[in-house]
Amino acid sequence: MQTMEDLSAAMAKTKGGTMVELNGNKTKTVKGKVVLMKKNLTDMTDPAASLLDRVRELLHHRVSLQLISATHVDFANWKRGKLSMPAYLEDWVATLVPITAKEATYSVTFEWDAETMGVPGAFIVRNHHHSQFYLKNVTLYDDHGSPWVHFDCNSWVYPTNRYAYNRIFFSNKSYLPSETPEALRDYRMEELENLRGNGRKGEFKEWDRVYDYAYYNDLGSPELGQGHARPVLGGSDKYPYPRRGKTGRAPNRKDPNTESRLHGLDVILLNIYVPRDERFSTVKFWDFLAYFVKAVSQTMGTVLDDHNILEFHSIQDVLNLYEGHIKLPNNDTLKGIRDVIPWTLVKELLRNDGEKFMKFPIPAVIKEDKNAWRTDEEFARETLAGLNPVVISRLREFPPTSKLDPEDYGNQHSSIRKEDIEKNMDRSVKQALDENRLFILDHHDGLMPYLRRINSTSTKTYATRTIFFLQDDGTLKPLAIELSLPHPQGDKHGSVSKVFTPDNDDIGKSIWQLAKAYVGVNDSGYHQLISHWLNTHAVVEPFIIASNRQLSVLHPIYKLLHPHFRDTMNINALARMLLINANGIVELTVYPRNFALEMSSAIYKSWNFTEQALPADLLKRGMAVKDSRSPNGISLVLKDYPFAVDGLEIWSAIETWVTEYSSFYYPSDTAVQTDSELQSWWEEIRNEGHGDLKDKLWWPEMSTKHDLIQVCTTIIWMASALHASVNFGQYPYAGYLPNRPTVSRRFMPEAGTKEYAELEKNPDKAFLKTITKQDQTMIGVSLIEILSRHSADEIYLGQRDTLEWTSDEKPLAALERFRDRLIEIEKNIATRNSDRNLKNRTGPVNVPYTLLYPNTSDYSGEGGLTGMGIPNSISI
Repeated sequence: MQTMEDLSAAMAKTKGGTMVELNGNKTKTVKGKVVLMKKNLTDMTDPAASLLDRVRELLHHRVSLQLISATHVDFANWKRGKLSMPAYLEDWVATLVPITAKEATYSVTFEWDAETMGVPGAFIVRNHHHSQFYLKNVTLYDDHGSPWVHFDCNSWVYPTNRYAYNRIFFSNKSYLPSETPEALRDYRMEELENLRGNGRKGEFKEWDRVYDYAYYNDLGSPELGQGHARPVLGGSDKYPYPRRGKTGRAPNRKDPNTESRLHGLDVILLNIYVPRDERFSTVKFWDFLAYFVKAVSQTMGTVLDDHNILEFHSIQDVLNLYEGHIKLPNNDTLKGIRDVIPWTLVKELLRNDGEKFMKFPIPAVIKEDKNAWRTDEEFARETLAGLNPVVISRLREFPPTSKLDPEDYGNQHSSIRKEDIEKNMDRSVKQALDENRLFILDHHDGLMPYLRRINSTSTKTYATRTIFFLQDDGTLKPLAIELSLPHPQGDKHGSVSKVFTPDNDDIGKSIWQLAKAYVGVNDSGYHQLISHWLNTHAVVEPFIIASNRQLSVLHPIYKLLHPHFRDTMNINALARMLLINANGIVELTVYPRNFALEMSSAIYKSWNFTEQALPADLLKRGMAVKDSRSPNGISLVLKDYPFAVDGLEIWSAIETWVTEYSSFYYPSDTAVQTDSELQSWWEEIRNEGHGDLKDKLWWPEMSTKHDLIQVCTTIIWMASALHASVNFGQYPYAGYLPNRPTVSRRFMPEAGTKEYAELEKNPDKAFLKTITKQDQTMIGVSLIEILSRHSADEIYLGQRDTLEWTSDEKPLAALERFRDRLIEIEKNIATRNSDRNLKNRTGPVNVPYTLLYPNTSDYSGEGGLTGMGIPNSISI
């Protein structure tokens, strides 16, 4: 924790600065280095902006910095820190501008006498150039040339006429609000007021730095007709939802409750407002664009191969998406070419890791065996180690029951009988329940209220329940699948259900394969809309907004959480623009169609922040029991549960890191209770960011160190490991749509129909005519390929984008221990994956479980479709 004694020691370290003669007067000076990146045109320096900036420089419209003392106040300036004279960046005109957008370093010399001015704690920057620049950091040096004070900036600075206030940056010291030096106190409060926007009206511009809240009222386009209108999510009991970042766009001309959407060039340029510092980096933007171009080329390659793009006629038609065309060589020549090319786009298109040009990469699930995905063992294993391992639960009563209100939905309890499942296991249902051997994948209650409307579209699907049996070798065996529809006479009459079990004859096998496909459709939709979008992307955004509005950059909790918020607002804004909007990609490719986001709102009603903590989630689902002798206080019921085993190690490492970090700044519960910024932050998250759930009793009080540690650990878990576990497995498992279909287009065929005859004659063709059609598949696969890739500038859990993020030595040492623990976990995961007794680690498809492999040890900057790595944040 920083004290005035620390500042005094830092002041003594300068030994008074360097004495120089200016205009005949001897003046003490401090030298500094400024690292910045000039305005760029995507991956290239903008030559027009560079020229105009040079002209402005020659006309003495320059970039100035003005130091602010943290230790000596100016009584004539309301006891704010003493100010230096403005100092200007040196040699701007003489510094060569690289073709690619890269950092440049400039010198700056301040008039500063440490004896009378003390230690700088902040500085004001004024950009009198024509164009913005990205200010990375500023370092001041003592008279021996050693670093003295460091400022981590990482912010875009626009010309001064774009701001109604001074741009201020603070040093990398952390202070609780009550411990802030008096000289910096007003600056700290004013900067937060600027970020809140003070109720600013109108559409925000790219240089605005306003963080504020809005409902999800920008998904529809009601002016195009009723089919394009969507309900406002958030602000009502009917459609509760987390808040999103405000853009200030005008209301829709047809419906004033709906925000107008972007059109034309703004859409092409992905020009939706988020605060500029929340937007993708140059490298990330080019990665994103490269993946898009690559996806389009792959889709076009398929179209050129097959002019009938509506239907697959055989499994080989599906495999043709990945087979053939040019496989670029993996050799030193191509590697050398890639290494000297500065542009990320070209590098991505010339990948030399075995990916084929103009063809989709081969998904991991079919890389070694093209048929292993069909097995019951793999179907079951993916509930534990696939891309949605967060839904399966232990069955605690039989038959399974429904929580839907019988007044509205009648009898929705399961129709699965004991005889259905006992025939495929060596014990009674009661014995299996007592021994914790029965598990269920239950998508019934979440889907049934919407199923009648969903099936009125081109989708034809069921609400499903699937029961599994835990075998002696630790694997799960599917016993029965229940497919349910709303009663034709109305919802209050309950559901109409059919139960399917594994069968050995030919038609029985085909029907069972179709039953598993309907389960896959349910699980794919739930994964994309709930496990992925709602439970990570959407629920985390309010924490980001509140952190920027209520926690100063000087606050230790801001410094702890900030890396876990990188790029999230940007990717969420793009999702609202292109993916989850009316008739967007999600509605086109996932079975709930235009009810997709409305369904997620219904699920959000039961969202509980405390249950997002992994141990609490596992207990809730019955996948673990309390055990005071075990780490995390729980013991897994199913020992070979890769997501949970790896996840608990990650959770424990995060919790230890947060505990050590927080304890340095908060020695007592009182310190938590009296932290004004922290209390305002938590109150705003509850009352504004998640305001529709503000009256829930489960919200932590934020009155103890334990509250703080659990809250921060849970936020970091959701933003890093939980998101990684449900995101980066999308292409490896769902890149091959027969394994994870997203849509079903017709019901299970009945005996005596032509569909049934087709199923008997050509089961694969009937299967493909039931699930996602070819054009939807290409769109969906293109999307999840983009979403499953790591960018070249990925920052993984345990890593930081700068080594000077804090000047406090104990937190730095704690981070090093956290990093070492994560690297140890990497070794543990590799060891478990090579253990043949742990059958769920790889399964019949031989895909090792690496979705929670931290990748902390990787600093290569390669990125790509790796199927491993936990980024710090929800960055894609």
